[in-house]
Amino acid sequence: MPFDALVMGAGPAGAVTARLLAQGGWHVALVEKAQFPRRKVCGEFLSATSLPLLQACGIADAYEASAGPVVTRVGLYAGNTVLASPRTHPWGRALNRATLDTLLRDAAVAAGVELLQPGEVTTLRGRVIALGDGRERTARVMIAACGSWNTGGPFAIATASDLFAFKAHFRDSRLPAGLMPLLAFPGGYGGMVHSDAGLTSLSFCLRRETLDAARRRHGGKAGEAALAHIRATTLGVDAALEGATLEGAILATGPIHPGLRPRVRDGVFVVGNLAGEAHPIVAEGISMAIQAGGLLAQLLLHGREAEYPHQWTRRFAPRIRAAALFAGLAMNGITRAAARHVITAFPQILDWGARRSGKR
Repeated sequence: MPFDALVMGAGPAGAVTARLLAQGGWHVALVEKAQFPRRKVCGEFLSATSLPLLQACGIADAYEASAGPVVTRVGLYAGNTVLASPRTHPWGRALNRATLDTLLRDAAVAAGVELLQPGEVTTLRGRVIALGDGRERTARVMIAACGSWNTGGPFAIATASDLFAFKAHFRDSRLPAGLMPLLAFPGGYGGMVHSDAGLTSLSFCLRRETLDAARRRHGGKAGEAALAHIRATTLGVDAALEGATLEGAILATGPIHPGLRPRVRDGVFVVGNLAGEAHPIVAEGISMAIQAGGLLAQLLLHGREAEYPHQWTRRFAPRIRAAALFAGLAMNGITRAAARHVITAFPQILDWGARRSGKR
């Protein structure tokens, strides 16, 4: 018997879409190639604007019980500049992807979604998918939520990029409570936030040529050299990590592919980073994925799926363009210095940037 919908990818976008469709009475399958729990090279911040969808998926209480402390200020660490916004606001909280992804996947299963995990989609023919073990499934609606870092399969991203992503956890950092600073340093950008389990999460991106230079200068593995580069060029990060202990390995992946892509491909609805990816500088990747999944599910349930590309563009394209602007300013030496001086004089710009990126 064919499914009403088959969702490829059980990350935040796919799991939310599957859960909400199942709640609406649809017969849904969810395919995921990786085993859970899994660590991901991904920022862990989730904006407060996504809380209604977590409630709709039935995991709000678990999220509130597990997530890190509330982020109340945004800031800027660039060179010797250490700034925090003048006003406080409950912007959101951080939760590691291993926990969040498992909560959302299990919520989908609890709603009646049939989980095919591990199950990698090798071919897609119309409304039929073939899995790696020879199994086939059919559905009247196909949804791709398999992320933008795939190197193979029917939804691989082939665009060129020289930007690599890293993530590390630290215990006993000196990052001020409630602060989530934007990091701007030569050749890259990043962010820090207090996450769950008493850890501080550091996520950042670095251009290939800067990474190569850092490895020549500092030695060690790519993640170690990249971290040394940030600490040597960014006073706020160095101070925050003074005396802190690295928890586990520094994760790395890439190249990443920020930008806008088709929201429907060959009759398949595309959601999450595969549809459009913001530079991680705005820390909105998880929130956008969850909110896009909610949007697609709502439109499908009401028979308005033809509106999806337009609605997606209206809601998320401005965030992606704003993120590209902020990333460009951060990675260019001249504009980074100019922006630092302007923000120092008018720190309320930090709040404006947070609202512009979708946190309000």
